[in-house]
Amino acid sequence: MKTRLGTGAGAGLIALLAVVAAGLAGCGSGGARGTPTAASAPSSKSADAVTPSRTGTTQRPAASTEAADTVAPAPSSGLLPVWPFTTTPQVRQWQAAYRSSGHQPWHLDAGQTALAFTRGHLGYDEIDRITTQSINNSDAHIGVGWRVPDSRDATVAVLHLTRFGAGPDAPWVVVGTDDTQLTLATPRYGSNVASPLRVGGRITGVDESLRLPVLGPASSTPLFASHGLPAGGTRTPWSTTVHFDAPHGTVLTIAVSTGGHLKDVEEFAITAVRVA
Repeated sequence: MKTRLGTGAGAGLIALLAVVAAGLAGCGSGGARGTPTAASAPSSKSADAVTPSRTGTTQRPAASTEAADTVAPAPSSGLLPVWPFTTTPQVRQWQAAYRSSGHQPWHLDAGQTALAFTRGHLGYDEIDRITTQSINNSDAHIGVGWRVPDSRDATVAVLHLTRFGAGPDAPWVVVGTDDTQLTLATPRYGSNVASPLRVGGRITGVDESLRLPVLGPASSTPLFASHGLPAGGTRTPWSTTVHFDAPHGTVLTIAVSTGGHLKDVEEFAITAVRVA
């Protein structure tokens, strides 16, 4: 989803071969399987020393409800905060802990937050570095990716983040992705949805195999996961149906990825929706 209102990026074998020769710079949409501690936050270039939690639960200052009446207004018009915070009380609880003891300072770094979301919440372990950064006040677009063998860094997706809350210590949250070749346009970004749900977009690539997890904000264990959806061509439509069971008001991340030529995840995109 383009955080517009939604899409992702995907490229196939032809694009990947071109990357090896001339460099890949694909873009994707925005999600993590755990939150690193302050001491193990991702570096701005490589996360070799980082091992996000595999407990399946995102570490938070305190438990929170996912009911719609506790979901704070979007930090910017039309944007949904999807990770690591989705409500104003969560942000305030972390700020109190940070101000008193310096708890999890990585929330103040857009690049570290983007990489933690990708490796931890989405579980894309091979994505181990920040490839591009564009930060302007409270808005950030962070490219994440991996090293093409004997070549350069490849951008697998560009995550869109914004600051959430008030004060100079307002943390960064993921709100989506910037998409080009692999897109996730249906359902519309920010829409209210119910299960079963038809999802889809477009893809440019050769011999692609799409994987689609659906995740809630509090756990890296998918509510639903689909694997092996064949796709390919030039801006060719793709679609499938996902299922989930989540409380009313829950903010969900729907992700789509493709890979298998050089890495398991070579492009990904996300979109954000709310359970009706």
